[in-house]
Amino acid sequence: MQVSSSSLTPTATPPESRPYSAPEAPEHPLPQVPFYSIEYPGYVGPTSVPLALSNLGGQSTLDSAFKRAASKTETLIELKLRPGQPFAHPVPGDVVATNNILLKIVKRRRKKRLNGEMSDGAVGEYTAEALGIIPKTARFRSMVDYQYQPDMNDPVSKLRVAMDNMDVEALQSYVIPEEKANYMVPCEGSPSGTDMDLDANLDPQLTGIPVPPPHPESHSSSKPAMRSNLRLFPPPLFSRQTIPQAYNFKSNTASMVSTSVDEETGEEKKRLINRMRWKGYGPASIIFADAIVPDKPPQVVEEGRDLIDQKILKKLETLFVERPIWTRMSLFNQLPANETREILNSKALLPLVCYVFQDGPWRDTLVRFSYDPRKDRSARFYQRLYFRNANHPIARPSVITRRQDRSAANTQIRAMEEGTEKEADRKRTVTKETAAFQLCDITDPMLKEMIDEPDDLREECNERDGWYTSHAFERIKTVLRHKFFSLLEGHPVSDEECRALLANNEGSAKATIANRSHKLRAGKHNMAKGALRPEDAAAMRLRATLDRNAKTLQGLR
Repeated sequence: MQVSSSSLTPTATPPESRPYSAPEAPEHPLPQVPFYSIEYPGYVGPTSVPLALSNLGGQSTLDSAFKRAASKTETLIELKLRPGQPFAHPVPGDVVATNNILLKIVKRRRKKRLNGEMSDGAVGEYTAEALGIIPKTARFRSMVDYQYQPDMNDPVSKLRVAMDNMDVEALQSYVIPEEKANYMVPCEGSPSGTDMDLDANLDPQLTGIPVPPPHPESHSSSKPAMRSNLRLFPPPLFSRQTIPQAYNFKSNTASMVSTSVDEETGEEKKRLINRMRWKGYGPASIIFADAIVPDKPPQVVEEGRDLIDQKILKKLETLFVERPIWTRMSLFNQLPANETREILNSKALLPLVCYVFQDGPWRDTLVRFSYDPRKDRSARFYQRLYFRNANHPIARPSVITRRQDRSAANTQIRAMEEGTEKEADRKRTVTKETAAFQLCDITDPMLKEMIDEPDDLREECNERDGWYTSHAFERIKTVLRHKFFSLLEGHPVSDEECRALLANNEGSAKATIANRSHKLRAGKHNMAKGALRPEDAAAMRLRATLDRNAKTLQGLR
């Protein structure tokens, strides 16, 4: 097979089918001459450049702001639009780094000949020349502060001017002017009593100047208009908001108009209320002086019965059948950690099964509905004793400590939910700040004997001591307090020491009981039951301080 030489020769591409390639832009050297730019918020002409520089603080201030090693405070410049007014607030500006190029633009104008024909030159031709770079630019992007001009004839205004001008004679001759009660003076101006300095387009209500009503027989008022003479001077700044923000004011979508009628006057009043406001799920509460105890939860709580965990609700009802009065801590100890967390989060579980006393022997305890401990002598075992450790400072834990405790609690809850933690592995800690006890939970033999003593009971329940006599209840509190605080200090006490303490405190206990003969006012005695009196607490703190000092001296020896 023969192949002709013409078949191997490449064919030339027609010129019209070739792709267009634009010529590369010519390269020009960029001058490294530095320029500095100022974005002046106003009109500046060739003749007003010195005035603009003066308003910016002068050439020296600009040189300090634009220098290479300028500090942060030096780059903050101020524009004084009224430099002659010492109380006028300037406009703050910043010097920022930029990468701009300064260009010189020249436009060729059209030229006409005498006969009206255009010249042969190009029409509308522009030429650009790079003169240098702009590494820094002064900008004024902040809003101008509110302005207020006081009376410059006031002595305080003259003092300010003297301080700016360093007028020593004026400073030495300044005397605090006598305060006069002329807080409203007539306006100086036209005979009609109006102030000529006020803007005619300004609403008179915004000026604060009362305008007297016109006389029915004349067009001018007989009394001159008054102006304020309070001698108010502006602060260094009115507003700290320098960046404009869109407020987007609109009414609350959850608000509605509520109408109420006054029963006495019959006047109809309207006001806005929030339909989505939080509804409290607090338990029903009474004070000791109330005659009737609640037998059902509040209506707001009852409406949310179907929204809670019914299994936990049944368990709570069973616990309150077994024991009519609980403290929160003792009740939570009967439940697993996940159910306790659900009770704390739901807010409506406990109010569905119990009510609370605001004061009295069962203060802050959870009581079963319809059960009145003031009518049942066996309710004495559920009386509550509360102690506060006066020697232990109650300091708020740090954020790190609270996070660690919360993390440990969550870990323990997950472990209990998975069944990997045994009941015996739970950490038991003794509080050092406060302690609350119910008499039924005390198992100490000596205290148990004192609590079960039937001869120390009253015929009627007392507002302070419950079913116990004052003498018997004081003895129980004395022994319990002594054993608890001794345990905190690390040395449990014996029953013999407690009996000796009771014998020594017999006289003071009778005096304490005698001082309690006055009747308590309802709702006004919510102090912790069992807490020490101020003088006893001070004595205990003093004793603790002396003991610590004695131990320190023994250690030094």
